[in-house]
Amino acid sequence: MAGTAPPTEGRPTGGGPVGDGPGGGGAEAVGPSPGSATVVRASVVAAAAGALLVVAIVLGSRGLRDFDSALVPYAVASVFLTFGVVYRYVVWVSAPAARRLFVAGWKAALSWENLKRSPAALPRMIATYLGFQKFLGARSHARWAAHQLIFWGCLLAAAITFPLTWGWFTFTSSSAAGPGYEMRLWGLKLFGFDSGSFLGWALYHGLDLAAVLVIGGAGYFLWRRVRDRAATTGQRFGYDFLPLLALVTISVTGLLLTFSEMFLHGGGYEFLAILHMASVVLTLVYLPFGKFFHIVQRPAAVGMQLFKYTARRRGSDAEELQGCRRCGRPIDTVAAVDNLRATMRDLQLGFDGWAEYCPRCKRVLRGNAYLSNVKRGFK
Repeated sequence: MAGTAPPTEGRPTGGGPVGDGPGGGGAEAVGPSPGSATVVRASVVAAAAGALLVVAIVLGSRGLRDFDSALVPYAVASVFLTFGVVYRYVVWVSAPAARRLFVAGWKAALSWENLKRSPAALPRMIATYLGFQKFLGARSHARWAAHQLIFWGCLLAAAITFPLTWGWFTFTSSSAAGPGYEMRLWGLKLFGFDSGSFLGWALYHGLDLAAVLVIGGAGYFLWRRVRDRAATTGQRFGYDFLPLLALVTISVTGLLLTFSEMFLHGGGYEFLAILHMASVVLTLVYLPFGKFFHIVQRPAAVGMQLFKYTARRRGSDAEELQGCRRCGRPIDTVAAVDNLRATMRDLQLGFDGWAEYCPRCKRVLRGNAYLSNVKRGFK
């Protein structure tokens, strides 16, 4: 804190000053890799999640009575998707840094004290970091708009595709004579509509609308990766180009199915259906192991940002602020500094005490150590 005496400067260390300063020993900065226990736990949880989805498909489709056998590949791919996503998520959350922020985020989200103090904080965080993702607009409005097109397009496509694939949503004719249809969920009627109405058109062409949104967003990012030199630096085909190409392929083949039905009288429909199915299945299987995984990670950012927000709100009091051990200037909230130090100790970094110094004092201490132990050694 502010009243702590500064560390003894100018004595040899492994990575900075010693004395009452941080990191006296200079331990090796070796972080633990996921162990066998983590892999086994993640595999068990992922297998259980996949099994639960299979049970939900059977029950939701009323014993497979509403299940369309032509959509079996999509359903199987969704089960593999669930296994992969849950497996990677458990492994990710098992890491010290992610685990601490994840737990702290849930505690902040479920805290009755935080709800009373800032009732609008959680909805605002959800809208900002999960819905509209305004933080992307700080770098580029065009990138934000393209990201929004992809986000809402994929969300709309998922909301339509998965329930239909699992046999949860069904459309049945209300009568043999008229154009009316009924939309049912788990066999229960939700509402009726006329196939020639705007609602009927929107329901039947919802995936086409989603495809147009995704093509607009993914097309911009592909153009940017080809034309913008700053964007091409360090990018990889499998991690940066392949996800965008997969989204475009799914969207284009989906639109071609509609085009074949409306203008070609079904010409080439079977080939396009197989091509579309293959692109969707491969993308779903690839999703947990590539760049798309950040879609699953993003909701956790809401809790993490809420934890930081509530800590800073409490940090408006002087007692809640962590002061630099050398100069006494506020660094961050006590909760944030303690969380960082605990994470560094879990990673066995050995210099977690440096978190108690401001950036300027860290530079001064490193410079003094270099001057005392390196430069003067040549005299």
